[in-house]
Amino acid sequence: MKYLTQQVIFDLDDTLVHCNKYFDLILGQYFELMTDWFNEFGPSTSDLRNKQIEIDVHTVNTSGLASDNFPKSLIATYRYFCAKYNRPTDRFQEQQLHKLGLSVYDQEIEAYPGMVETLDTLKQDGHHLFLYTGGDDTIQQRKIEQMKLDAYFDDRIYIRQHKNVEALENILTTQGFDRKRTWMIGNSLRTDVLPAVTAGINSIYLKQQNEWSYNLIELEQEMQQAVKTISSIHEVPPVIRTATLHKS
Repeated sequence: MKYLTQQVIFDLDDTLVHCNKYFDLILGQYFELMTDWFNEFGPSTSDLRNKQIEIDVHTVNTSGLASDNFPKSLIATYRYFCAKYNRPTDRFQEQQLHKLGLSVYDQEIEAYPGMVETLDTLKQDGHHLFLYTGGDDTIQQRKIEQMKLDAYFDDRIYIRQHKNVEALENILTTQGFDRKRTWMIGNSLRTDVLPAVTAGINSIYLKQQNEWSYNLIELEQEMQQAVKTISSIHEVPPVIRTATLHKS
């Protein structure tokens, strides 16, 4: 069956490959360390988690998706509780936290089930595939190379430290995308869905069970109605096929 050719933009982290689960793994180790170090003062894991999330989100809002944000948030949370309990900071402990935070980027990259099949299907249907991801260029390129994603996206890959409304608008404008037949697929309401709806392109929200707090925002009712929500990447081709048949 012939489908009207679409321009399909994919997010990378927690859309095509796992990401959040590695941060959760490192945070689990972090909370164990912090609980041990602050044992006599008794902060709960919830206290530690809430403060780390608060600092992490504030840092990303300020400086974008830089790789050193995460270790910085671990150290800043540590310093907050040191000040709160009038406990002196320890340089060795801070170095330990910095190393722990950076170790999240050493984890083996793992594709979500259905990634290859989904990209193969869309490619076979004749659609043009693009990759748009946030973060440090070196780290994201390593993931792309390990997953051999250039076989699907070639040079149609955009990496931005600030992934927001302005960044997507710039890509769409400078690259001459036809907005009526362009799709953005991603797991972040903040960095994927909101910019896509604002730019007037089609949006598919891949809702994940365990989502990073930064990605969760409340969309206006009108925006919610413009978004197709799915729970598995396997659902992408059928959604686009149905829409393109209607438009053809």
